[in-house]
Formats: sequence, C-alpha cells, structure tokens
Amino acid sequence: MSATVINDLAAELTVPEDGTLSRVVYRDDRLRVAGFAFAAGQELTEHTSAQPVVIQVVQGRLDLVLGDEKTEATPGSWIHLPARLPHSVYATEPSVMLLTMLPGPESHGSEAPTAA
Repeated sequence: MSATVINDLAAELTVPEDGTLSRVVYRDDRLRVAGFAFAAGQELTEHTSAQPVVIQVVQGRLDLVLGDEKTEATPGSWIHLPARLPHSVYATEPSVMLLTMLPGPESHGSEAPTAA
C-alpha cells in the first residue's frame, strides 16, 4: 500500500477559459474524490447526492445554495452536506473545489455496500 500525493491541486485542475472541468483525483473501495475547476459564471444546477459529501474550496469564490441556505465559499472553506440535501454551486470567479463522496451508513457494519 502506498500514499497518494498531489502537491498542487490547482495545477492538476486547470480552470478552463469557459466551462467546467471535472476529474476524479482519488478513488478506492471506500472513498471517491472529484476535483472541479470552474470558469467564472459556470455552475452546477440544483441536484442531490445519494451519499454525504464534503466540499473544500482550493481557489476562487463559489456561491452555494444548500437546501434553503445560501453561503459564499472561499479558499479554506469546508462544507459537509448530508445525503439527499438539494444544493447548487455557482462560480463568481475562476474557482477550484474538491468534492469528497463519503461512504453511506450502509457500508458500515455487517451489511454489504450497495452499488451506486
């Protein structure tokens, strides 16, 4: 077993001139981490996730709508979302974020994990 090291996330996730880049930066049998790079004005419209997720902002500014709550996320922001919470993301400037998909409760204990 070896460590996974990414020395410069922003370099791995170059912000496109227009559009959104998404890339899986890490995956194993329990965890998946996706990186997103947004040009200013790009968005992920309202959606939900079947799993709890954590959003971490690497660079830029994002306007988030989390259920009924609106918040601005900047570098260093850390946001946990429970499964099935409606949310959307809007980049007010070129931005990079990480999205970590956490295992749901069904993957703990004696029950077998369910396929996504």
